[in-house]
Amino acid sequence: MKKPIIAGNWKMNKTNADTKALITELIPLVKDAECEVVCCVPFTDIVTARKAARGTNIKIGAQNVHWAEKGAFTGEISAEMLKELKVTYVITGHSERRQYFAETDETVNKRTKAALAAGLKVIVCVGETLAERESNKTAEVVTRQTIGALADISKQDLKRIVIAYEPVWAIGTGRTATAQDANDTIKIIRRVVRKLYGRASANSLRIQYGGSMNPKNAAELMAMPQIDGGLIGGASLKAEDFAKVVNYNK
Repeated sequence: MKKPIIAGNWKMNKTNADTKALITELIPLVKDAECEVVCCVPFTDIVTARKAARGTNIKIGAQNVHWAEKGAFTGEISAEMLKELKVTYVITGHSERRQYFAETDETVNKRTKAALAAGLKVIVCVGETLAERESNKTAEVVTRQTIGALADISKQDLKRIVIAYEPVWAIGTGRTATAQDANDTIKIIRRVVRKLYGRASANSLRIQYGGSMNPKNAAELMAMPQIDGGLIGGASLKAEDFAKVVNYNK
């Protein structure tokens, strides 16, 4: 059985003091969670987050990584730097990175491979915009992005990847794909992975839903057969809300 994974993406929120307080509050609320619990925090909060979460079931992740080992890339962070900080996960391809920072399928793939080469686990994001959805291009978009993100990645390395389906129109808007819509799109993604890697790899791959999952809809979404977890934005910034999503089945 696959273990579900609920990951919080804090985005550009929380100081170090805020980080220590939030994780300290979160620890007792999720200590008996039946899913894997991850907090992907800003780079400046990683050390504080790891110290606060030490000895608990909360894993710490980063929100981005560069593909180069080092060099003249002002403001970027390498996979080796993240490895030194002992993060477990890193997010690649988030829609905000694609939208605001010109990420492409190619650069998402390069970042993902760099993270894997450093021994990190990767949450790779794919998803369509509202315009693409209204033009009935959802399947086309998520297929292209999934194939692009996984280019030249081995079946063995696939075991350290989680895919997050995040419809761009549902991120931070309060709008959510229906549970059935989310399930159907994730089924498309899994079908693509099956063609690339075979049925066993596709079935064992964990695919999250990442569009405004919150305490009110988490149980319904997680009840769908194709959904293996959630990539949580706003609801991950409050310990009580995030804990309710983590404990969706209680």
